Amino acid sequence: MKVITRFAPSPTGYLHVGGARTALFSYLYARHHGGQFELRIEDTDTERSTEASVNAIFEGMEWLGLEYDSEVKYQSKNLARYHEVIDQLLENDQAYYCDCSKERLDKIREQQMKSGEKPRYDGKCRELGLKKSTDTIIRFKTPQTGEVKFKDHVRGEITVANTELDDLVIARADGMPTYNFSVVVDDADMGITHVIRGDDHINNTPRQINIYQALGLSVPEFAHVPMILGDDGARLSKRHGAVSVMQYSEDGYLPEAVLNYLVRLGWSAGDQELFTKEEMVKLFDLSGVNRAPSSFNTGKLNWINQQYMQQADSSRLAELLQKRLAVLGVVFDENIDLLAVVEMFKDRAQTINELAEMGLFLLQPITTYDEKAEAKAFTESAIASLKAVIDKCEVIDDWSNADLHQLI
Repeated sequence: MKVITRFAPSPTGYLHVGGARTALFSYLYARHHGGQFELRIEDTDTERSTEASVNAIFEGMEWLGLEYDSEVKYQSKNLARYHEVIDQLLENDQAYYCDCSKERLDKIREQQMKSGEKPRYDGKCRELGLKKSTDTIIRFKTPQTGEVKFKDHVRGEITVANTELDDLVIARADGMPTYNFSVVVDDADMGITHVIRGDDHINNTPRQINIYQALGLSVPEFAHVPMILGDDGARLSKRHGAVSVMQYSEDGYLPEAVLNYLVRLGWSAGDQELFTKEEMVKLFDLSGVNRAPSSFNTGKLNWINQQYMQQADSSRLAELLQKRLAVLGVVFDENIDLLAVVEMFKDRAQTINELAEMGLFLLQPITTYDEKAEAKAFTESAIASLKAVIDKCEVIDDWSNADLHQLI
């Protein structure tokens, strides 16, 4: 069987760290097995989906080097296909029209919660044979007996009784399909064999499997990866710092370092910490994904980035430094050798931005100084010593560390 995975983000914001890790795991699993990795944009939420968010996803994927194998799929361009499958379910008595009002559904939910029951639709319209109208939605007829069993590559065997599931909505009154339905049609049509996604989707899986089976489709394998937490144990959010992938680019991190850090968030291969992309592809397997949530540690990311900066080609770092200085509005003499600045600080700086801060005094003229510090430090003997060093430096030919040390 040829492995085909996908990353299917909703374009309602930036590409965040959790999404990027899911994309990376899906990418690595496909590449490890010589399969395909696909990108699908789930943009049926017309009120929240934006072109800017779509572009942010593309930009983040490109920066991380996560190449997909086919043209990008858009759910918004697949509506005719969804309606075709919905009609099939209606014709086969596997779906039905429902005209229950929001007020009725809210009342049922309130009563169920008061009595300690799990909130769910009561099936009032299931056998009424209602016809389509401007107010009707479409619900899937969930089997009323039996159970759904599947083996999750991270969680193990999972069993859910169908009596725990209600008849989920598969199309709204305006005809727009819902997530749990459209994702099944898309994954089946794209030939997806392995669905790797966050564990916040795990409760959707039994519902989706029932739709697969109703349509006579092959059910893919699933792997639900744990969430990413902040250092305080809460779910990672903006208040923990940068969560947008491209924000890390702006903050001076190298893409290969971010990729390395992301793969270690919830996956391990022995004690190895640093991985090239090729090593990730070779070693990655879902059996190495942990069940427990991972905590995002900025200090660890900084350390990994520092290792990659120390190994990076200095000319590449000089180009990145130049871009950072432009963002800061720093104008410096074109005769200044940025490569030399990089060589001086690359072993100490943890990010490109930190490298820029360290080298700033070499790039800009000193226009102010601390008068008290000057009075304390620049004594007559100190000035005489500095002048002597300057005189010797003016005639030296070899600026090696050893010769300078001996001279001074």
